[in-house]
Amino acid sequence: LAKTPAAAFLLIFLRACLSITHPPKDAQVTCLFHEDCILPCSFRPTSAVVIHWYKQQIPVHSYYYNKDQFGLQNKHFSGRTCLFNSQIAQGNASLVLRKVKVQDRGRYKCYTSTRKGNQETFVNLGVKALIQLVKIELTEEKVTCLAQNIYPAPHLFWSTEPPTDPASLHNYTSNTADSKGLFTIESTVNILGNITQYAYFCSVVSADGSQVWTASVKRQDELFGEEGSALLIPCMVPQPRHNFTLTWTFIRTNDPVIIFTYDSRTRKMSNPWENRADMDMEQVHMGNGSLTLLSPESLSHTGVYTCTFSSFQMKHQVQTWVNVTVRVADADENVCRRSWWGTAASVFIFVLTISVALSRCLRLRGKGNKGLSLHIFSSA
Repeated sequence: LAKTPAAAFLLIFLRACLSITHPPKDAQVTCLFHEDCILPCSFRPTSAVVIHWYKQQIPVHSYYYNKDQFGLQNKHFSGRTCLFNSQIAQGNASLVLRKVKVQDRGRYKCYTSTRKGNQETFVNLGVKALIQLVKIELTEEKVTCLAQNIYPAPHLFWSTEPPTDPASLHNYTSNTADSKGLFTIESTVNILGNITQYAYFCSVVSADGSQVWTASVKRQDELFGEEGSALLIPCMVPQPRHNFTLTWTFIRTNDPVIIFTYDSRTRKMSNPWENRADMDMEQVHMGNGSLTLLSPESLSHTGVYTCTFSSFQMKHQVQTWVNVTVRVADADENVCRRSWWGTAASVFIFVLTISVALSRCLRLRGKGNKGLSLHIFSSA
């Protein structure tokens, strides 16, 4: 078959097709903001190695004459690049890019040249700044949610418990970038009905959906207690987690004071209010972080108590205003004591008044009798 012209032509065509080499696909690398990153590149090593890294047409790093060359390096990359020099002889031309910036993202070219020829490979670099924290704050009129230093721009969603129509959650959300290219997302919603009626949930989602951080806050009805009588302040987490930290804080004037902390991973507990507050640790692991005030005092323990459950990508807060009043029995006793003193004072004043009046009457009567005796004596 190969001896016929048609067969010979077909054989040559097949060999030509098989000999065609398609350029390799670009490597995809994603690096975390402000961390070091490696852009891979390899070649067949021989002598007289030349390596050039470019971002589009911008010189990033060069190596020839057996050493790094920085004469043409762009200032944006100054002091932030290096090669694995000890591995170049083995064909490793990978680039280390330190303290990655948002502006570093893009397509990079690795050009290598040896006595055996030249080679070009490409790397697409993506940059991420992960969600690290979501803050939520509740006031009398609105709830504010904030997350900072994120890239690419994230999304934000609101919900409540009990559930409500999303259309009723009128919110204003802004997504702004700073000089580093990192985004801050901030959103506010108005309080629905009574402030204690709902728990508010704010979820911040990364652009690729790989991260979902949720913060929630709930204001409970005001609690009233009496001095010296134990008082339970409830705190329930909507979704119990295995690894979490629990923190109770107390605000009487301005600055919050930490009164209890617990870490479920280390089982370590700190209770600065050891003789004034207690907690059932078995219930804590089931999502019940309620705190018991053992013998509260009116002036010392009246204020706002905040319970915070924190775990990976989740934070839940419960706020409670506690009003500790003077015991009714003590108040009645004080009233009786004040009444007794008032009565005694009134009796004393009355007796004193009668004594003064009686003394005066006796003096006047004595003068009258003396005058009458003198009149009778004169007449005689």
